[in-house]
Amino acid sequence: DAAFVYSLPESESPKRMPGFIARDVSLYLSVKQKSGFLAAHRGVMSHLPKESIFGAEVSLAKHLGAKKQWHVRYKQPYVGVTFYGSTLGNNDLLGQAFGSYAFIEFPFNNGKKHQVTGKLGCGLGYVTKVFDQETNAKNVAISTPLNALICLGIEGHVQLAERHQLIYSFDLTHLSNGSTKVPNLGLNMPNFGLGYAYRLKNEQHLIVLTNQTRQPFLKEWKLHLLGVLSVKEIFPTSGKKYPIYAVSVMGRRFFRPKVGMEVALDLMSKQSVFGYKGYVPKTQWSIFQIGVYAGYVLPLDHLHIVLGMGAYVKDRYQPDGALYHRVGMRYQFNNGITANLVLKSHWAKADYIEYGIGYTFKYQKK
Repeated sequence: DAAFVYSLPESESPKRMPGFIARDVSLYLSVKQKSGFLAAHRGVMSHLPKESIFGAEVSLAKHLGAKKQWHVRYKQPYVGVTFYGSTLGNNDLLGQAFGSYAFIEFPFNNGKKHQVTGKLGCGLGYVTKVFDQETNAKNVAISTPLNALICLGIEGHVQLAERHQLIYSFDLTHLSNGSTKVPNLGLNMPNFGLGYAYRLKNEQHLIVLTNQTRQPFLKEWKLHLLGVLSVKEIFPTSGKKYPIYAVSVMGRRFFRPKVGMEVALDLMSKQSVFGYKGYVPKTQWSIFQIGVYAGYVLPLDHLHIVLGMGAYVKDRYQPDGALYHRVGMRYQFNNGITANLVLKSHWAKADYIEYGIGYTFKYQKK
């Protein structure tokens, strides 16, 4: 782990000494062209893909130094912001999408000439043509102009010269409103990208290494209580919006600095179940759902990325199947309070967005 960090001017070469390593901290501006296709992940979307997708991204990225432990653990990731614009594979029904997202890239290797990273991005996107019962009824994919914009992929950085890089990428771009309005099958677009990056600024940090390893703050199982509120719309279109209430009783533990786990008992009151097979009489208890859940937690200091799967053990009407999934993020404050922003889904179909506040009992910061 890094204990001390010294900044060196770009022109000065760091000394090679035992216990010292040199790291670059750089700022990059990049431009990338993307091309791909619209994936029809549901049969009712088969009429939508008509054309190839063409888009462009402009990004500003910082190659992190080693001021924090997690910077070193993840091989100094890149963080930044991307401005995005693209066609959607059907200009008549879907139009174009524009947006912006923050991202982080985790290096898989420390190559000087060629580095490969895994990219995770999340932000907001605007779609120019959405579902309308009278004017655009065939657009069954998206019904709101403003949507969540997610980008997952692999990116390569090829060093051409001191300040110049060739970049390439394979990614999946996703647009969805989290079922706040239907139809919302979402847009999934696999893309290949090719572009250029210019290094605007560069510093070298000389890092003093120690033999001491700090433990993550949750080195034992901790009890976590999370409350969730959300909203969901179901068919018919332009219908009623139903509130959702949920509580998760969760156990969380970090086994290694980059490996965490959580298990939970989920108690869910999804009022939209009243609209499912409306001819069947229902009560608050009969629509009440209970689930068991297990997930992986990736800690980035206070920010935690979560990914997991659950199964319903009480779900009388089964409107969405037996399994559910979660992907999203949580932010852990020093006082034990947690802010939660997670998408709950059933495979590739969004169920609702979990907006929540939680608390970790006997929280201790290391």
